[in-house]
Amino acid sequence: MNVNDMLPGKTWRWLDHSSSGLHMNPLQSFALDDTLCTSIGEDTSSSVMRAWVHQPTIVLGIQDSRLPYLHDGIKDIKKAGYHVIVRNSGGLAVVLDEGIFNLSLLFKENKTISINSGYDFMWNVVQTMFSDKPGMIDAYEIQGSYCPGTYDLSINGKKFAGISQRRIRGGVAVQIYMAVSGSGAKRAALLQRFYESAVKNEPTRFEYPHINPDVMRSLEELYRESLTIQDILLRLLTTFQQHGAHIQPSTLSSKEIHRFDYHYQRVIERNNKALNIQKSR
Repeated sequence: MNVNDMLPGKTWRWLDHSSSGLHMNPLQSFALDDTLCTSIGEDTSSSVMRAWVHQPTIVLGIQDSRLPYLHDGIKDIKKAGYHVIVRNSGGLAVVLDEGIFNLSLLFKENKTISINSGYDFMWNVVQTMFSDKPGMIDAYEIQGSYCPGTYDLSINGKKFAGISQRRIRGGVAVQIYMAVSGSGAKRAALLQRFYESAVKNEPTRFEYPHINPDVMRSLEELYRESLTIQDILLRLLTTFQQHGAHIQPSTLSSKEIHRFDYHYQRVIERNNKALNIQKSR
């Protein structure tokens, strides 16, 4: 599945939270995607494209919340000036800040669309966005990266993005975090310290990444030119328009606002439960 399958002649609702997201709790972004997935699964014919950026936050996965010395790791994160949350989906810890661009592409679930097809679509979108730039954008697991996975996006072996996917109530949300500016190695070093403090070489049921900061970069570092979130937004919208997609600026409907309140409370409860379990030990 690629841009030529998903874009020509199709309408995409466009929600831009790349600026307003700086004033949002990152948990709201996960609740928003669950809300939109539910709407798409129910009755809408439109797919949704949503961009979001948040202030410095470490987003832990559920597995991270079970580390033996979690709160020692959290103390290190907070000393570095980052907030900490636990998301309601799989995967491991990732970094959010003003130089990280997040994109959610949400569409109706179809039994003919495999999980890998969703990942391939996002990969192809990113390849198309930067088709004028040097270097091939590959998708394979980068050993030593944080939140490693089969769809790590890299150039010459240096990871700058990772893709995740969530399916809920008939909707699919394919999400990507993309390091646009700043130091990829510094972000990785922060999570390296987190795991060292939170694990302390104790045996764990889950294998956590042994992070090598040298394998992480930002697009700014890879392309050796200044890049901003606005630059990425322009490339994204241009890609969709040039491939025949109809972009419809949008906000939540009144029904979605009501539904969002429900999903937001759920992610808050899961976040608090994940963190409080460790506090009680």
